[in-house]
Amino acid sequence: MLHIDRAADALAVIDVQPTFMPGGELPVPGGDQVVPVINRLLQDRFGTAFATQDWHPPGHGSFASSHPGALPYEQIMMPYGPQILWPDHALQGSANAALHPALDQNRLQMILRKGTNPAIDSYSAFLENDHSTGTGLSGWLRDRGLRRLFFCGLATDFCVAWSARDAIAHGFEAVLVTDASRGIGMTGTDGESSMDTAMRALVEIGVSLAGVADLA
Repeated sequence: MLHIDRAADALAVIDVQPTFMPGGELPVPGGDQVVPVINRLLQDRFGTAFATQDWHPPGHGSFASSHPGALPYEQIMMPYGPQILWPDHALQGSANAALHPALDQNRLQMILRKGTNPAIDSYSAFLENDHSTGTGLSGWLRDRGLRRLFFCGLATDFCVAWSARDAIAHGFEAVLVTDASRGIGMTGTDGESSMDTAMRALVEIGVSLAGVADLA
C-alpha cells in the first residue's frame, strides 16, 4: 500500500484527449476507459494534480503526412534522433485535441501543452524529444515542494513512460498507476511489445508500479 502525502505527492494526468481514444486519429485501445478511473484519483486523494496536452500545429514533423512517401508508424531519423511517424493527431484548436470533456478539470492546477514546436516531437512532460529542451515542469513542481509523481493517462508505452523516466532523471520519485493508463502496444523489430519494453525499462530505473487500489 502506498500512502499519499498530499503535500509532497502530485498526480500527473498525461494526454487524456479524444485524439488518443477510440474514434480519434491515434487511438489507444481502451483509452477512454481511463477517464472515470482518473476522476476517482482526482476527487480526493491528491492535493496537487496537473495534466499534459499534446498540442500540434498542422504539418508537425512527427506526422507521416509531412514526409512524402512515408507511412504512419514508420521510423525515420530526425536531427534529434529516431522518430516514429504518427497519423496527424492532436491538432491545435481541434475538438479531439481538447482534454476529454468528462475529465474532472476543476481538480487540475496546471495544464502543460507539449509538441507545439513543429520541428520536434515531445512525448515527455519534462523534455522535448531532443532530451535537452525543458518544458519548465521541473521548476513548477519544485516551487511547490513536490517530490513524488503518480503518472496515469495515455499512452503508457510512450508519453506516460517517457514522463516517468524523466521524472526519475530530474530527481523525483515516480509511480505508474497501471490501471489508470493504457498503452499502444506496438511490436518492435525484435518482436517485443512496446508495452513490455517500456514497463521493464521503467522498473529498472526505479519507477514503482501500483494500481488504484494500492493507493491510500
